[in-house]
Amino acid sequence: MTKKNAVLANQLTKIYTKDSSNSVLALNKLNLEVKQGEVFGLLGPNGAGKTTFINILSGTVIKTSGEVKVWGFNLDKNPRQVRASIGIVPQEVNLDAFFSPRKLLELQAGLYGVPKNERITDTILKMVSLEKQAESYSRSLSGGMKRRLLIAKAMVHKPPILVLDEPTAGVDVELRQNLWENVKYLNKQGVTIILTTHNLLEAQEMSDRIAILNKGNLVALDTTKNLLEKIDTKKITFKVNKLIDLSKKKIANLSISSNTNKEIMVTYKKNEHKIEEVINIIKNEGVEIVDMSTDDGDLEDVFIQLTKN
Repeated sequence: MTKKNAVLANQLTKIYTKDSSNSVLALNKLNLEVKQGEVFGLLGPNGAGKTTFINILSGTVIKTSGEVKVWGFNLDKNPRQVRASIGIVPQEVNLDAFFSPRKLLELQAGLYGVPKNERITDTILKMVSLEKQAESYSRSLSGGMKRRLLIAKAMVHKPPILVLDEPTAGVDVELRQNLWENVKYLNKQGVTIILTTHNLLEAQEMSDRIAILNKGNLVALDTTKNLLEKIDTKKITFKVNKLIDLSKKKIANLSISSNTNKEIMVTYKKNEHKIEEVINIIKNEGVEIVDMSTDDGDLEDVFIQLTKN
């Protein structure tokens, strides 16, 4: 069964105009689709257009041109249905300190026009593990609980799409893992997740597909696996039984260096050299290989490769 598009952007353009001689192209004819039920990573350096894209989806920024559909609803023709289909979890923790989580969720549900008999406040509190803190003041919650409460707030109207904008900025390791467990659980329940993050390892672990924006342009859109396969260099570190100097050894498209820890580092292009060939080069130096480790690169390498120009 083909999955429908959760979000579809077609030729989406946003130009911020200060005056007739001063304008900024924030999004340049952006084409992308987010599939129903996936975790979709939206990456890019500062100023790439990620926040503009999210703000257009949420209705706080008006696009210059192009078409946007959210859960099948056209943003121009059905703005209310679009807003009802999406929950935005902002970067900033913006909670009323004197309301309890339960009160905040009830108030948010009221703002969305959810009738009292259709509200799922208890279910959401349980989903984000805040049922024990339901009646506490928000100001007394820990940083992690506040983050989870933001996710809960975005879910009161049961949106099929959840947008997480830098959800783990300034968050410690334990809290980050806890947050991701929550997100994975929501995704298993069928919620489509759009994630923006500066933490590339996080994006690599969480996302089914990734879009990389740079200066308003889409520079990559593929599965995480395919993006990682685009890295054409491989690095191997050999631990050997004696110290040798390989600084003068020159082989085409092969970078070899050694250090005082009896380690030899070799970087090579995967399409030009085979791993057996590299091992033989080291063995021919009359040393014994005690241990070796390989590094195929990660999303950071792809990101740098695609955005450096």
